[in-house]
Amino acid sequence: MEPIIKIVAKAIPLMNNNIDTDQLLPKQFLTEISRVGFGKHLLHDQRYLDDKEQVSNPSCVLNDTAYDGAEILLSGENFGCGSSREHAPWAIADFGFKVVIAKGFADIFYGNCLNNQILPVSLPGNIVDEIAKACSDNPSQKVEVNLDTQTVSCGSIEATFSIEVHHKQNLMNGVDKIGRTLQALEAINAYESRIEL
Repeated sequence: MEPIIKIVAKAIPLMNNNIDTDQLLPKQFLTEISRVGFGKHLLHDQRYLDDKEQVSNPSCVLNDTAYDGAEILLSGENFGCGSSREHAPWAIADFGFKVVIAKGFADIFYGNCLNNQILPVSLPGNIVDEIAKACSDNPSQKVEVNLDTQTVSCGSIEATFSIEVHHKQNLMNGVDKIGRTLQALEAINAYESRIEL
């Protein structure tokens, strides 16, 4: 996995509240267990005017070419509510997002993001609204998310966010829970060689 330390990128404002996992990745796409290939289906019902994904919806902000290359997604309250499907963060990551800044997250989804090398940042609603307005007014506007200092900045807007230390370390080292355990493999093997079976 690629470490996340500092991301400076465009941000797409998708400011709806209660965007659930079925909106992020509808059930008909839950057919694979690989983490790749889901990005094209992200927010399928909003991005396409047909079931075969041949006709893009011009009113969907994810289809706006002015935001091409965006690595940050902005959203409202209770982002990622619904089921515990891990496919939703897979789709977000496969689309190219490394950070989701929202007014709030569903608990299971927040954990699934962390497990899939996506940084979920929860900020006060007024701050998210200000950043979203700046990015809406100017799609080329860059947002900086610094995990090391736990800060977000966008022009004159600055904010801090909290994250558990072990999650921060995992993201900065590019490992998930299993990867972190494997970092101690030598000590684990040494311990197991000493115990009697």
